[in-house]
Amino acid sequence: MDRKAMMSLSTVNSLTPRAFLEAFGDVAEHSPWVAREAGSAMPFATRDDMILSFERAFRAANHDAQLALVRAHPDLAGKAKLTEDSTKEQAGAGLNTLDAQEFAHFTDLNTRYKQRFGFPFIFAVKGATKHMILESFAARVSNTPEVEFQTSLAQICRIFRFRIEERVSP
Repeated sequence: MDRKAMMSLSTVNSLTPRAFLEAFGDVAEHSPWVAREAGSAMPFATRDDMILSFERAFRAANHDAQLALVRAHPDLAGKAKLTEDSTKEQAGAGLNTLDAQEFAHFTDLNTRYKQRFGFPFIFAVKGATKHMILESFAARVSNTPEVEFQTSLAQICRIFRFRIEERVSP
C-alpha cells in the first residue's frame, strides 16, 4: 500500500496494527512509536480524533522520549538529508531557494538556537513563508528553555495535523 496515498477514515480504521504503522509510522519524524501508540485508539470517529490520538501519544510520553522526537527533526534550511515529508514541507516554504545571505542567516540562527536549547528549532512550515519563519525564529531564540520546549511540542503537533490531513480524507 502506498503510505502517502490519500485514504478514507474507514480504510484507516480497517488497517491492521502493522499496516497502520507502515502507513503512518513516519508522521512523527523518525519516531514510529507515536503511530504505534496512536493506533491503539482505533477505530477513530473522525480524522480529528486520529490527529488527537497522535498528539495524546506524544504528550503522554516521558520527557526523554519527547526530547528525542524534537531532536529527530532536521535544521530548517540545513544541509542534512531530509525525510520526504520534510523536504516537501521546507520546499513549500521556499527554504530550498534561499540566497547566500538568507542561508547564512538561517545557519546562524540554527547554531545559536541549538546552543541555547540543545535541540533544533521546530516550526510547522506548511503555509508559511521563509520571512514568517525567520521572524518566529528570531523571536523564539530569546524564550526560556521551558517555554521553548513547550512551543516545540506544540509545533510538532501541528506537523502531525498537516501530515495526517494530507493522507486521510475528512
